[in-house]
Amino acid sequence: MEDKERKIIIDEDWKKEAQKEKELLAEKERQQDQQAARSGGLPQADFVGLVNMLATQAFFALGLLRLKGQPQQPPDLEAARYNIDMLGILEQKTKGNLQPEEVQMLVETLHNLRLAFVEVSKQLQV
Repeated sequence: MEDKERKIIIDEDWKKEAQKEKELLAEKERQQDQQAARSGGLPQADFVGLVNMLATQAFFALGLLRLKGQPQQPPDLEAARYNIDMLGILEQKTKGNLQPEEVQMLVETLHNLRLAFVEVSKQLQV
């Protein structure tokens, strides 16, 4: 009987220590995030950032964005289509696993990119 009681105490102590470690790690991560934000580091990786990165590449390939101080590049429809298709795959593969605001952002981004692709394609045919 005495061993069982000790085991319970050890288990409770272990749980308390694990919780303390978890809290310390969370605090350390929060401090690192704050430090990165203050130092101009990269933002935390997240779904919105991934969608924005692919959308930016697609808009750039369509010639609708350009680097400051750089000449306008001709549209690269193949690269634009690739990035739009990647976002479409992301939409399919994450269906049912996103927050409502993430779904809305992805749907609207894809809609805008597809419209822009059609418009740029029409302009190139003229």
